[in-house]
Amino acid sequence: MSAIVEQVVEPQAIAPLSDPQRISTVVKALVRVAEAWSLSNAQAASLFDVPTATWSRMKAGSFKGNLDQDKMMRASLLIGIFKGLRLLFHGPLEKGWPKQPNTGPAFAGQSPVDKMIAGGIPAMMAVRRHIDALRGGV
Repeated sequence: MSAIVEQVVEPQAIAPLSDPQRISTVVKALVRVAEAWSLSNAQAASLFDVPTATWSRMKAGSFKGNLDQDKMMRASLLIGIFKGLRLLFHGPLEKGWPKQPNTGPAFAGQSPVDKMIAGGIPAMMAVRRHIDALRGGV
């Protein structure tokens, strides 16, 4: 009889990014997410934790910096939430859900965007898990 061994796997660290072409791809994806969700420049900058001027450069395609581990984690979470919403909803909720007030216990009347802005990466992870749970992927 063989024993089942449970292995605990640590989440793989997201590496910083310094390749200009790959940075451009990530930034373009983030801009598309912000546009799809109708985020203001201030909201998008807050979610990505950059100054509004930096977000404006990203949006204009003139950003020349690197993306550190924090920014890559934020990008991964936001793109994952976007993808999860596309798989979950069809129609207005696909793009509108992130800014709608949510009365569920995880949100307490806040919109997911407001919750993520206030709570940073931990809140983004919670929203991502919430979307994955709604899709049945927990």
